[in-house]
Amino acid sequence: MLKVYGTETKKMLNILILDVLQRYSDEEHPLTQQAIMRILKSDYGVEKVDRRSIKANVMSLLDMGYEISMEEGEGYYLLGREFEDAELRLLIDSVLFSKTISDAYAKRLIEKLKSFGNIYFDMRVSHVKPTPTMNRTENKQVLYNVSAIDEAIDEKRKIRFRYCKYGTDFKLHDQGKDYLVNPYQMVASGGRYYLLGNLDKYDDIVYYRIDKMMDVVMQADKVKSQKDVVGLEGQLNLSKHMAEHIYMFCGDSLNVTIRTTPTMMDTLVDWFGKDFKILNSSDDNLEVMVRCNEYAIFYWALQYGPYVEILSPQKLREELAEEISKMNDKYRK
Repeated sequence: MLKVYGTETKKMLNILILDVLQRYSDEEHPLTQQAIMRILKSDYGVEKVDRRSIKANVMSLLDMGYEISMEEGEGYYLLGREFEDAELRLLIDSVLFSKTISDAYAKRLIEKLKSFGNIYFDMRVSHVKPTPTMNRTENKQVLYNVSAIDEAIDEKRKIRFRYCKYGTDFKLHDQGKDYLVNPYQMVASGGRYYLLGNLDKYDDIVYYRIDKMMDVVMQADKVKSQKDVVGLEGQLNLSKHMAEHIYMFCGDSLNVTIRTTPTMMDTLVDWFGKDFKILNSSDDNLEVMVRCNEYAIFYWALQYGPYVEILSPQKLREELAEEISKMNDKYRK
């Protein structure tokens, strides 16, 4: 309990009343002046306060721009908040299902987000807890990595880091090599963060999982100009770039013609967005052309093999046929 004594009570009363309204009131739970007085006493030890003081301080809060309902006979409640309950729930779910942060940090962050709601919101989400079964990273440097990379991108400087991979002991292991990378953008895909960058000796884009990076340090050297990196020559269209790189593979994008059925439209939009072309459509046939990274579309076609057929380019079609034949041989033995 926060105790407030002497002259400090009058100075802080409007702040304390605002805190009471934030924590205990909403449209379904308005607070009478008497109820506010009881909470001030129980939570803050404020005893010498009367109804006139409550009303005067609520009026002061209104003058300061806070939205408070003061309907006669109904009590007071806060109309406007920094976050609506639905917004808070979306943010909490984003943390809950993120694979980039550790369980411990996810728990702390969820508690911070819950504090923006009132006690009734807190009760509704009391069951929400991160669990170790959600395949989170064990790398405790992730948040530091994000901060260091963000600063380097802002300063247009290179970064140096170590990169790790999982071993058969399910632990991350340093690969024993320093990477010097030109960082350009951080992107989220599949619940994980990636760095979109470039290595000096190449002219193409490379991706690194941020949760697999260790000891990220910004360098004094300036980054290579984006105009010298294939795919970044102009202004980066991030939504288009992500739609073409659905599995975060490096390499060229190409136009791919796919035969499927109209029932696959949801799946096509989920993966490629709405920036693809419908070539032919009927009740049971759909032909579309998408632009996608050549490696990504290869694995996507295998994933949805029973429902799609790659019509072109011919080279990709032949590579898929060969891979499917190898898979068939494995399962026929």
